Amino acid sequence: MDISIVIPLYNEQDNVDALYSALTNVLQKQSFSYELIMIDDGSKDQTFPTIKALAQNDDKLKAIRLRRNFGQTAAMSAGFDAASGDIVIPMDGDLQNDPVDIPRLVEKIKEGGDVVSGWRNNRKDTFVTRKIPSIIANALISKLTGVHLHDYGCTLKAYRREVLEGINLYGEMHRFVPALASQIGAKVVEIPVNHHPRVHGVSKYGISRTLRVILDLMTVKFLLSYSTKPIQLFGKWGVYTIFAGILTGSMTVYMKIIEHLSMNRNPLLILTIFLFFMGIQFIVLGLLGELNARTYYESQNKPIYAIRDKINLQ
Repeated sequence: MDISIVIPLYNEQDNVDALYSALTNVLQKQSFSYELIMIDDGSKDQTFPTIKALAQNDDKLKAIRLRRNFGQTAAMSAGFDAASGDIVIPMDGDLQNDPVDIPRLVEKIKEGGDVVSGWRNNRKDTFVTRKIPSIIANALISKLTGVHLHDYGCTLKAYRREVLEGINLYGEMHRFVPALASQIGAKVVEIPVNHHPRVHGVSKYGISRTLRVILDLMTVKFLLSYSTKPIQLFGKWGVYTIFAGILTGSMTVYMKIIEHLSMNRNPLLILTIFLFFMGIQFIVLGLLGELNARTYYESQNKPIYAIRDKINLQ
């Protein structure tokens, strides 16, 4: 198999038929072999029955139905695990990504790229709730990861299979795959792609998603910079806090000896030190929790999803 198209779907019953037609119209004209893998991420509408009806007449269309809504990252991970193509291309199922761009992504891979990321340079989304948070997030991600892309949030990307094999996805981590791939030496390139306004259904994402992306970005930064040398992060903060403690302790002694103030009359200092250490403890606890989660899943080879049904898959 040359190409695997991975499409997570959640309550997209009105888009499945049109998406399938648009994909087949483009892919049947290409010289490469392909498969379509549609993942129903616990939809409450007729998304899966619609996929099932199409799959009965096309063995190139394969379907996975998750037991509940696990989220886009988990659904995409299920598709990656099932894909057999040398090149894996995820895309959204809301018809905003254009199948016409798929051959261009494949061509860039053949030219030597390991990861080809789509850039929606003429994005058809609301300015305040989608575009502005995206601009800020992309700038922040590029700065912290060192992999400069205009559009990390664009689902339409192309990956060589071997790049994905060493990457495990959690949380909202699917958008950070180019940065994680760069860690193992993958060549990451970016090309402009088409973007269309949503016609059917409603968007599942809003400005509230930004917070989750920021938290996952902290995890990615930690994994890229400190996963093999955490002492350089935690030790550095330890030195800073000890130094701060020496300064505040010296100030307290000065106030006691020189100004003759009682220590128990200085609650602000105690509160400041308490809040500072509590903040550090929460951050460290979150990062250690991320490492524990990876140990838990990867040591048992435990997936982050549960499949209910499969079609045309062994």
